[in-house]
Amino acid sequence: MATEGNLQAPTRHPIDWKNPVFYDEAACNAELERIFDICHGCRRCVSLCQAFPNLFDLVDATEDGEVHGVAKSDYAKVVDQCYLCDLCYMTKCPYTPPHPWNVDFPHTMLRAKAIKFKQGGVSGGEKLLASTDVHGQFAGIPVVVQVANALNKTKPVRKLLDSTLHVHPDAWLPELATKRFRWSADKQGRATVVTNGERTPGKVAIFSTCFVNYNEPGIGFDLIKLLEHNEIPYVLVDKEKCCGMPKLELGDLDSVAEHKAANIPVLAKYARDGYAIVTAIPSCTLMYKQELPLMFPDCAETQAVKKAMFDPFEYFIARNRDGLLKTDFKTALGKVSYHIPCHGRVQNIGRKTEEMFKLIGKQVDVRLATVERCSGHAGTYGVKTQTHPIAMKIGRPVFKAMAKEPPDFISSDCQLAGHHIAQGMAVNDLPKARLAHPLSLVRIAYGLE
Repeated sequence: MATEGNLQAPTRHPIDWKNPVFYDEAACNAELERIFDICHGCRRCVSLCQAFPNLFDLVDATEDGEVHGVAKSDYAKVVDQCYLCDLCYMTKCPYTPPHPWNVDFPHTMLRAKAIKFKQGGVSGGEKLLASTDVHGQFAGIPVVVQVANALNKTKPVRKLLDSTLHVHPDAWLPELATKRFRWSADKQGRATVVTNGERTPGKVAIFSTCFVNYNEPGIGFDLIKLLEHNEIPYVLVDKEKCCGMPKLELGDLDSVAEHKAANIPVLAKYARDGYAIVTAIPSCTLMYKQELPLMFPDCAETQAVKKAMFDPFEYFIARNRDGLLKTDFKTALGKVSYHIPCHGRVQNIGRKTEEMFKLIGKQVDVRLATVERCSGHAGTYGVKTQTHPIAMKIGRPVFKAMAKEPPDFISSDCQLAGHHIAQGMAVNDLPKARLAHPLSLVRIAYGLE
């Protein structure tokens, strides 16, 4: 007999995306109905995102208040609101595997998204928004960047983006960088002595990510400064493409496979050579730690990259436990409101960035307020015309919590979430504070320029 909830940590099954049955719409709808029925009887996830309120409203509007009365055509109203944050699976659902009910809400949503994509249900605008390497190609060309950034702030261009790409006129958009990180950063660091710890390799390969490379290279430079200060040899990964997370969120699994084919052989070489592979964006880290290993469970190179992949603060805190991290912090940070992003939480590494802030606080003044709730941004979800207002609504409790005691800094490991929070605080007339990535705050605390 099935028990109420799990007594074990949730586990994940491989994603059987190459099986033709995966794209059988009737079979997918049957699984959606099964899972929706369980969710309807539980309703524990109602506060997480808009997918669950939409589901429960659909059920409650039926004649007998049961899932079988919901039209299959209305399932899209639930699926389209899921941005694969994974919080329901990792933090809320009591029926995830190994429970016999085997509820995997996010990956069932992924299956439905993949079917929609195969059927041509995703617009060209959505595809372009998810093509970070395409619109990032103009980064690093100063005149083009200056013109593009200026135009993107004008009302006529924002109206054009709304009508063509369905980007909300009020949504924050990242600017292109005048210098790409991978073009301007030293390909390897000054340190040469490799000191391995019990928990950490003594050398790092940096996977820069699209956002750091094309939009905010300063985050990458701050990561380098921390590695250099701690005398950890580093190299930039020889070549890289987008990790594939934006394509995954669309259900474009064939494109995910193409990105994997470009990145994994390169990264596997570093894994075999004993490097810790570090990325500064949680979604990219999660892609290599979870989604690609589940899509390609029999690929030895993918599994090797998974083992070598580190969140930067996972790496630095492990380095500290190995007795190999410098703690000569000099500059007070004051009041810091720190947001833990969803794709950081579901990596199952604990609150490593928070631990770093507390470590800094042993040497200088750091008054930390941690907020552990979805900001609502969720990649392209937060900028789309239809979903930007919902994203702002989902994030409102975070905006208020971040401003509860007016901070000197607001910070999130996900810089996209950080900008979304900053915009939300401004829109809601909450106290303003400087936005800085946690890596930048650690650099400041070390007194590094």
